[in-house]
Amino acid sequence: MPITSYYPVVLTRDVAGTVAFYRTHFAFRPLFEAHWYVHLQMDGHPDVNLAVLSFDHETIPEAGREPTRGLILNFEVDDVDERYAQASRSGLPILLPLRDEPFGQRHFITADPNGVLLDVIKPIPPSGEFAAQYSEEALPG
Repeated sequence: MPITSYYPVVLTRDVAGTVAFYRTHFAFRPLFEAHWYVHLQMDGHPDVNLAVLSFDHETIPEAGREPTRGLILNFEVDDVDERYAQASRSGLPILLPLRDEPFGQRHFITADPNGVLLDVIKPIPPSGEFAAQYSEEALPG
């Protein structure tokens, strides 16, 4: 079965507030809007999509009707230092300050209004120990 699209869906108590967060801080724009569901796409990046859905909507099976938790969304960016400065100026919670990791990331972690963690990343060359663990095509340069 070929997959034609893939995107995460954040289940939330506050659809409008969550959408406003991603519009303001990550340049997403709505492609479909209802009070219970919004499909977002990042400006200029048609392959980067995210949906926001009311956790208690009737289309969600009863067993799954709870707000999203225990999730990290990774956003790879060209200039993580600038994104960190923007996040700090905007008053976003900085849960992990900007730092370099030996496994090949310069990153910081913030959170959306639901507590979903957002890891903002710039790939960097990994240390020798970690470089050997990458496949050739995935090795950050």
